[in-house]
Amino acid sequence: MTLSVPARPYDFQLDPSKAALVVIDMQRDFIEPGGFGDTLGNDVSRLTAIVPTVAALIALFRENGLPVIHTREAHKPDLSDCPPAKRLRGKPGLRIGDDGAMGRILIAGEPGNQILPELRPADGEIAIDKPGKGMFWATGLHETMQDRGVTQLVFAGVTTEVCVQTSMREANDRGYECLLIEDATESYFPEFKASAIEMIVAQGGIVGWATPLASLAQALSKETAHG
Repeated sequence: MTLSVPARPYDFQLDPSKAALVVIDMQRDFIEPGGFGDTLGNDVSRLTAIVPTVAALIALFRENGLPVIHTREAHKPDLSDCPPAKRLRGKPGLRIGDDGAMGRILIAGEPGNQILPELRPADGEIAIDKPGKGMFWATGLHETMQDRGVTQLVFAGVTTEVCVQTSMREANDRGYECLLIEDATESYFPEFKASAIEMIVAQGGIVGWATPLASLAQALSKETAHG
């Protein structure tokens, strides 16, 4: 049974039996003051503002018994999975692997690399460390999704134009139908978020669909009412 979710560029046909939520990189390093995003000179309050919406989206999936996947951008302590071209780019105050206010920047297991407590994965939920911007590079996640029969991915997280959009494009190339929850994603730059969403839904949904949380919640509530 599919559910019609009002979305751009046209209604998304959600099949709950084949859908999973992906929450991209809701990490302390990106969202909290003193983290990596803050040291780069970004206004992290923009990202902090979506936390309640992301929490509500996660709760919606859990209440409906649907799978939730969490990602963290993270590297090994020896940085063997972090190419110099990534680590040495630009002139930041701190680089990946350096000691920051919450431990080593973007290193797996460090305090700043953890998902925000209010969005912490529940027992049994998949949480992956990804060394790249996209969720599929060097993670084995595609094979896990195939084993579970997942063909549709609902996206939330940060940042819209970098890790979220990269993951959606990777998913699109692998045959997934992708739905972005507009108010559960954010960028340090509002114009980048807006442009990324327009690129995703352009040309008949060349990368995927986009909708606010309320539209998805209403569609799932109708299924519950008829269930």
